[in-house]
Amino acid sequence: MARTLVVKATAGADAPERCAQAFTVAATAAAAGVDVSLWLTGESTWFALPGKAQEFELPHSAPLAELLHVILTTGKVTACTQCAARRDIGPGDVIPDVRIAGAAVFVEEAMAEGAQALVY
Repeated sequence: MARTLVVKATAGADAPERCAQAFTVAATAAAAGVDVSLWLTGESTWFALPGKAQEFELPHSAPLAELLHVILTTGKVTACTQCAARRDIGPGDVIPDVRIAGAAVFVEEAMAEGAQALVY
């Protein structure tokens, strides 16, 4: 049975270390061949927009844009429906291959057989 890692990022530039940890863990797992689903919630929702990940800087951390690219290449990235709506972000605004979905989809992924969920 294949394992799935569901990572929820709840922080963005407001808590850069926590944000970078979520992206780093998700990208590392994706690069290792793990099925990864990264959820962008709260302030991390901004990284669903083109160019926003390139603006993020944290010393001694891999560039967020590169980490996001790794995840998008092999896994799924989802922006929270409510979080996106609060920021006036719609489906036409996000990076190609980023979907917008709500809590029911997150719960379904997190509760699936073989899934491990982490929240940062």
